[in-house]
Amino acid sequence: MWNDFTHAFLVIFTSLLPVVNPPGSALMVLGILPDATPAQRTHVARAVALNSLVMLATSIGVGAYVLSFFGISIPVLRLAGGLVIAATGWRLLQAPAQPDRSSLAGAAEEEARDDTDATLASQIFYPFTLPITVGPGSIAVAIAVGTSSPAEGPALVHVAAASAALLVLCALIYLCMRYACRLQSLLGRTGMQVVLRLLAFVILCIGVQIGWLGLSELLGLPQTH
Repeated sequence: MWNDFTHAFLVIFTSLLPVVNPPGSALMVLGILPDATPAQRTHVARAVALNSLVMLATSIGVGAYVLSFFGISIPVLRLAGGLVIAATGWRLLQAPAQPDRSSLAGAAEEEARDDTDATLASQIFYPFTLPITVGPGSIAVAIAVGTSSPAEGPALVHVAAASAALLVLCALIYLCMRYACRLQSLLGRTGMQVVLRLLAFVILCIGVQIGWLGLSELLGLPQTH
């Protein structure tokens, strides 16, 4: 029983960890929220980790049935998700530089904080959770892991292993996203602007790569890496 648990845990965790990439996702979110307060980062990290847990668990459990019900294939999922990620990267790449808020004071500072809170609330699911943290690649891997269960259905030990793997993975998402701001303090404002532009370009390239992967599968073209 313990061997089954360990095997299932390692298969699920090691399959999802590279595609979810908690450090990379945290840096991408940092690029969108370079001036968020520690309290706001804590709220975002907690909410994104919880949303990611729900999405990955749903993908493993019933994702294949949902896609089949709507007639959506994995290549189409990748193509659509790649377009969304590429659009997010392009928007970040074209966004103006963040202004220096050190001159804000009193009511103006409070108003800016309220605006940021409202912006965070509208962005927690999209794009912070989907597609930045749990993108089409993560969903596809989770669905593939879920469909690899035995024909008679997953045993209790497999359910426990999947739950443990997702909990550990989402804990990593929380820690990386909560403390990514340490990088900001090391680089300074100018260094952060350089990193943010580079991250935006990377996000754009990731979106194009995922979209091309889905399109090439739909067209039956050979895969290139």
